[in-house]
Amino acid sequence: MNHYHACVWIDHQQAKVFGIGADDAEVADIKSDAPHHHIHAKADHVGKGHKVISQAFLGEVAEALKPAKAILITGPGLARTELAGYLNEHFPALAKRVWGVEPMDHPTDGQLTSAARKYFQAADRMHK
Repeated sequence: MNHYHACVWIDHQQAKVFGIGADDAEVADIKSDAPHHHIHAKADHVGKGHKVISQAFLGEVAEALKPAKAILITGPGLARTELAGYLNEHFPALAKRVWGVEPMDHPTDGQLTSAARKYFQAADRMHK
């Protein structure tokens, strides 16, 4: 991907990395190699029910983000913050290019690219 802006939508099973241009978007779809298990949390068990995200999966996502100069991380649940933490720990130079971490449930590709363009238009003014 050769776009200045990138937006990633991530959950524990899949990541979609979008290179965002003014008039186009390029997408890479990355799947986790970890088996999918639905976890039920019990109210009286603190910390139970949290699924661990695959480190290899996060590494693939980080590699896909490397060309970007400005990154927006989105997604439901904890996966987006886990990716941000992983980047801080394993790819600190890349982590410095993360401009935002935003919650976003399950948008269509068009909704995600539209929201990312809007975000970057506002953020570009603040980063100049």
